[in-house]
Amino acid sequence: MEKLDKEIIKLLTDDSRLTPGLIAQALSVSVEEVEKRIKKAEIDGAIVKYTALINDELYGEDNVEALIEVKVTPQRGHGFDKIAEEISAQEEVVNLYLMSGAYDLAVIVRCKNLRAVSRFVSEKISTYDTVISTATHFILKKYKIEGARLAGGAPERLSVQP
Repeated sequence: MEKLDKEIIKLLTDDSRLTPGLIAQALSVSVEEVEKRIKKAEIDGAIVKYTALINDELYGEDNVEALIEVKVTPQRGHGFDKIAEEISAQEEVVNLYLMSGAYDLAVIVRCKNLRAVSRFVSEKISTYDTVISTATHFILKKYKIEGARLAGGAPERLSVQP
């Protein structure tokens, strides 16, 4: 990937609302060149999706998010890819990562309540033959998402000093 492509993607990563005209102005290139490179990045799969990051505490559903660590037995000829593909197809799954450490997969899910997360783990994740164990961690509060700090991050603490 060329330097200009990386600069365009960096700008879009920081703010996906930027127009090709604003990007062209910032990088001192033509709008047509920016549009051509963005289109190519989309076709090649380098740009997967444009989205808005939402502060759920200010504007959002009363959903529950959880990080589920999953330990699996890799499958011959597929490694972790086949089970990861099957898990990622579940509608509750927001993100899925192959990890190093005690667990193999990190699965981020969004469900309507705690019971739904529990059902997801017990009725979907744990039913796969290759799943050895899971550990579920509920996300209680978000302070930073995708590099963006959320308004009203850490609550102010009362001083304990006299």
